[in-house]
Amino acid sequence: MHAHPSAQALVDFIRDEIPLARAMDVRLYHCGEGVLSLAAPLAPNVNDKGCAFGGSLVSLMTLAGWGLVELALRNRSLACDVFVADSSVRYLAPVWQDFRAEARVAEEASWPAFFAALDERGRASLPVLVQVPGEDAPAATLQARFAARRRG
Repeated sequence: MHAHPSAQALVDFIRDEIPLARAMDVRLYHCGEGVLSLAAPLAPNVNDKGCAFGGSLVSLMTLAGWGLVELALRNRSLACDVFVADSSVRYLAPVWQDFRAEARVAEEASWPAFFAALDERGRASLPVLVQVPGEDAPAATLQARFAARRRG
């Protein structure tokens, strides 16, 4: 686990403002150069088979992707509304333990282009890739496009 004050403040905000995140017991796992990783314990996210509920997996991946964009905006003191514009999820293997979702910007995207569009048009979108690591390969993946719109 890696401490990052602004990332922890964002996770506190998520837990305070999104009841589902609090019920899932979402936590900061790691925040580093271009990566935001959130974690959740299996117990409050278990399904009837004893593995992680698919809805919890996609929720954690969506929150990690949203958080990656929101954190970048907050770190630049830009007041924007961020939302998921579209997404595609793949469930590749069951998850039998506590899990995490790691979000990073998609290869074809760039932060400079995102911020330039936001500055020019007051709105921008960014493709983000998120995965739930499994034993040898991702257990689930999310490809999403997050949109930001300046407030005011």
